[in-house]
Amino acid sequence: MKKFTVTTPARLRDFTDAVYPQGSFYFSALLRAGDIRVNGVKTRSDMPLKGGDEVVYYTTPKMESKPSHSTIYAGQHIYVADKFSGVSTEALACELGMTAVHRLDRNTCGAIVFAKDEDAAEQLKALFKERAVRKEYICICKDNFARPSGDLRAYLIKDEKKGLVTITDSPSKGGVPIRTEYEVEERQGGLAKVKVILHTGKTHQIRAHMAHIGCPVLGDEKYGDEALNAKYGVRRQLLCSALLAFDLDGRSFAFHSSLIPDFPQPRSQNGCKFS
Repeated sequence: MKKFTVTTPARLRDFTDAVYPQGSFYFSALLRAGDIRVNGVKTRSDMPLKGGDEVVYYTTPKMESKPSHSTIYAGQHIYVADKFSGVSTEALACELGMTAVHRLDRNTCGAIVFAKDEDAAEQLKALFKERAVRKEYICICKDNFARPSGDLRAYLIKDEKKGLVTITDSPSKGGVPIRTEYEVEERQGGLAKVKVILHTGKTHQIRAHMAHIGCPVLGDEKYGDEALNAKYGVRRQLLCSALLAFDLDGRSFAFHSSLIPDFPQPRSQNGCKFS
């Protein structure tokens, strides 16, 4: 059991993401079981919270012990985590007691850097803003690539209310320019393992851009191919922040994730995976 007090108004899911990594992992299951109580009352919905509300999560010891990440690097001023899929950036920052200088989607795993002090936070945020950080991702996509590599330019429109983005090939109202470079590294059974170099870090950029060219990321439930996801029984996008590289305080850093996705096996008709 874990207990928290709300300080500012928020929805239950957003509050959970911000304070409790294990709660983020199991949020849907906890709601279904009635194992979240707000001011002593069970809730089964993503309800609004107000300041002063008490939220209690009746997680099991096994749930509470589930790790949120492994350590890639722990320095005097920065910490680099290998974030597991299912954990929000905000919850991980809260757990670590550090400042998140960039973010990964909840279901995207891999390398993410945090600052241990204000000076490091300012420097790192400036590097990301100036696009002075090399960001490489590895993902498993539907193999519908017309070319083995490409440097894609497009425009991204964000719908805040729906939590979705749209990609267009030409300028449009509300659209911001994006650039996504990719290279197919390996092909297998209608899938492709793809390296993506992210030149602009916009919301859902890789997932939406790959879907836009007909090559959605496997397991993506927002922009993906539902039939293909079901075929492989994958419910979280197979997308990993594989490399972060930058210069800081006269030193060059390159951090690699150990969570690189591989090709999954398709499920048989009875729901089991082929061996």
